[in-house]
Amino acid sequence: MNYRLPRRATLAMISVAALLSTGFASTRAIEQNTAHALGLDKGSFTISNRRNDGVRTRYTVKTNTGKRYSCYVTGLGASFTVSDAMCTELGKK
Repeated sequence: MNYRLPRRATLAMISVAALLSTGFASTRAIEQNTAHALGLDKGSFTISNRRNDGVRTRYTVKTNTGKRYSCYVTGLGASFTVSDAMCTELGKK
């Protein structure tokens, strides 16, 4: 028994696969939103330990002054809106 998906369903699946293969939140959006959230200039911090969890991208920020933050944004691909960065300073009690 051969079963073929309708053309519209096939195109939708290809579109979703292409979107997901482009990555999640773009590096540019992450840097811009992190700078805004922390009140820093772009280039005054580094991003590391980036990992994508579904539509959420988690990462660590280290500023040039040595402060460290755990942050995340939500959003998909460069063509979609990425949320404001949510950051918590690490090691602060």
